[in-house]
Amino acid sequence: MKAVIYDAFGPADVLRLAEVPMPEVRPRDLLVKVHAAGVNRADLLQRQGYYGRQSYGESDLLGLEVAGEVVAVGHEVTDIEPGEPVMAIVGGGAYAEFARVDRGLAVRIPPALDFTGAAAVMESFVTAWEAAVHLGGTGAVTTVLVHAAAGGVGSAGVEIAHSLGARVFATANAQRRTDILNLGAECVFDYRSEDFEQGVRAATQGQGVDVIIDFVGGDYLARNLRSLALGGRLVQVGLLGGKDTAELPLSVLLHNHLRIIGTVMKSRDAEEKRAMVRRFAENALPMFTDGRLKPLVGEVFPLSEAANAHRCMEAGGGFGKIVLKVSP
Repeated sequence: MKAVIYDAFGPADVLRLAEVPMPEVRPRDLLVKVHAAGVNRADLLQRQGYYGRQSYGESDLLGLEVAGEVVAVGHEVTDIEPGEPVMAIVGGGAYAEFARVDRGLAVRIPPALDFTGAAAVMESFVTAWEAAVHLGGTGAVTTVLVHAAAGGVGSAGVEIAHSLGARVFATANAQRRTDILNLGAECVFDYRSEDFEQGVRAATQGQGVDVIIDFVGGDYLARNLRSLALGGRLVQVGLLGGKDTAELPLSVLLHNHLRIIGTVMKSRDAEEKRAMVRRFAENALPMFTDGRLKPLVGEVFPLSEAANAHRCMEAGGGFGKIVLKVSP
């Protein structure tokens, strides 16, 4: 089969299309003919050597989410059959014509979604549901601030929180303000020119928000804590700011009874990921069927142009998920 590979860490130029062996299906696996694959920032970091080794997961190939058609199942799989459309999280291997998928990390694609849209769902919405709802406790009576809301997980977080009836505030590039307002945010603060801490205080009459979903880190930490209401939760999902150290105002943390919760999908073990997918399937998946949630697809590239897809993500400024189209 054809797949995207790279021989050494480096810029997007290292990516190339090549023939590789078909994945071996284990007893609880599905073999999926990939129609589309989502591109995630973790793919770029892996390609650059951020994780210290070329393989991080079950496959040496890049890619963490797929949408496609089941063509074979392991002998212990009894609840899904060849021919069914699925979308799934994988431990690598999505940038290929076929992918091995853990049955517990796959869900059937709702009829409302095509393969391209489905490829934009799993990594973003499973992560966002985990952060905003399972860990953050977002619901109908909560106020939520989502940072980097133009990104894949951030925009999913805005959609989810709004769909549950929460008041949603967000930060993003001012060029994306209208896009994010259309997802249900009440206010969008330009991260380059506006002070979100001041904006949140004004919008909540000085109370602060109940939940903050942050992908930036660094000097956002102190500002986030000061932006939380009494008993508020900060869910730290990423470090787009590039700093893993920050000043922690302990007096604010203690006196306001705040919680800081860290989460990341990539380093979780298989059983934890299966539990995340189950929570998503039970609670969020029906919202795609009835239209309350919709995938956001930005740019679409053929598999052979994976390097251009990576360059597009590195350039930034886009809105919606970057997707690789693998099969017609």
